[in-house]
Amino acid sequence: MQLITEYYGEILSLLTAIVWAAAVVLFKKSGEKVHPIGLNLFKDTFAIVFLVPTMLLTARSLTPAVPLEDWLILLGSGALGIGIADTIFFQSLNILGAGRSSIVDCLYSPFIIGLSILWLGESLNTMQIIGVVMILSAVLAISGEKETDHLSRGQLLLGILLGVLAMAAMAVGIVIAKPILDRSELLWVTLTRLIGGVLVLLCFMALHPERLIILRSIATPGHRIYTFAGAFLGGYLSMIIWLAGMKYTQASISAALNQTSNIFIFILAALFLGERITPVRLFAIILGITGAIIVGVA
Repeated sequence: MQLITEYYGEILSLLTAIVWAAAVVLFKKSGEKVHPIGLNLFKDTFAIVFLVPTMLLTARSLTPAVPLEDWLILLGSGALGIGIADTIFFQSLNILGAGRSSIVDCLYSPFIIGLSILWLGESLNTMQIIGVVMILSAVLAISGEKETDHLSRGQLLLGILLGVLAMAAMAVGIVIAKPILDRSELLWVTLTRLIGGVLVLLCFMALHPERLIILRSIATPGHRIYTFAGAFLGGYLSMIIWLAGMKYTQASISAALNQTSNIFIFILAALFLGERITPVRLFAIILGITGAIIVGVA
């Protein structure tokens, strides 16, 4: 019991990785029938519905006294980093499968580091450069993979490109919100970003010629359980556990443990989705995860 108490934050951070990995596998199953826009809209709305009472029960303010600029930046951050990025991510996930997607997702850390250097004046050390090179090598390895599981070369490259764009958009969304995140309550920041994501998705839906088909896809028989479970685990529970992990351990340690989600995704994809583990993919995931951890803790 003392060991659990001593490493409470680390355990929660590792649990976050496992929960998110399970959510990604569920999203992959749901994405077989549910349109990426519909899936993302449901996920974000679901998270808001659960997050609001959570904040009220824990005496968090839904409308803190902060400058209007902070509200607008967070809404914009959510529109890009959640509304747009997650939709692109789901599309990439549908094409690549969860296993390959977990390798491309390792690019998130280098994007965060690179944008932090450009916008926040942070610096990159030698070990982080090595980590970035390792991650890029991992992505290049799967892009040149000969065993494409019935994907054409064009589909494979499109899936990778969408995954890269998703990670870049997520990183931009986080970095522009970072100064506000450092001085604000985390649940409020999360809620406001989710609202921004939902607003941009509603705009997409209003303009999309197949909006009714997209909405109907959310309730596809046989896939609703995957959609609901994925939204709960990925949109709400993983976020709450992640915040707790960040609170009870060092941010760098928490971030490194969170990166292990890609390992769990890789394994769960093989176990539950029947995705093959090829030598190239195994090499790439080990290389990518190692690089991501180096970037996070160096």
